Amino acid sequence: MTWIKICGITNLEDALTAVDAGADALGFVFYEKSPRNIDPGKAREIVQKLPARIEKIGVFVDDPVEQIREIARQVGLTAVQVYVGDGEPKRGQELLLLNESETDPKVIVVFPAEHLEEDLLVTAAKKTFYALMLDSGSKTMPGGTGKTFQWNKAQAMVEFLSATVPVIVAGGLTPLNVGEAIGFFQPWGVDVSSGVEAKPGKKDSEKVRAFIAAVRNAEKVK
Repeated sequence: MTWIKICGITNLEDALTAVDAGADALGFVFYEKSPRNIDPGKAREIVQKLPARIEKIGVFVDDPVEQIREIARQVGLTAVQVYVGDGEPKRGQELLLLNESETDPKVIVVFPAEHLEEDLLVTAAKKTFYALMLDSGSKTMPGGTGKTFQWNKAQAMVEFLSATVPVIVAGGLTPLNVGEAIGFFQPWGVDVSSGVEAKPGKKDSEKVRAFIAAVRNAEKVK
């Protein structure tokens, strides 16, 4: 089954809606410039009310590794999602520090799909990261853009990477196009934020349910 993450959770109602609809993971954004930013204390309150089976994932951009680790501990995150911008191999190497012990959260590394750095991706794929995510973001707007990247240009790279590491596809996915994305990439997972919102930071329950239903329907025709 395709792993499904509903990102940009800011309140318990949306979190429980996503869980009830069948999501595998929820994302909490700890990036002050995002309209979906959430305080660690509030995120902890939500996380404490979620089933153990749900992945609780913190989304970070420029935070130091120690700060990421501390917020993960404080909130009760099971994984962290960290953006690696264009040509930032040093950042990718820094993130390896988050895999130093069994108590550290799992790491999802996010790359901008429009600027795939093959050497960096290959290096990351050989390491112990939980997964790699390809998104349509940039350094100034790491996620939640509501725009897809050029799928045709990334297809071969996704196929190559999928042989060694789970690949998550994100960026501009909606209930209307996620089935097509699954058919095109055959990814391990998909991630959505703005595509299931009523407004930034507030989910539309019907869109959340429609998105997850579309993923499950697409799996039937793989």
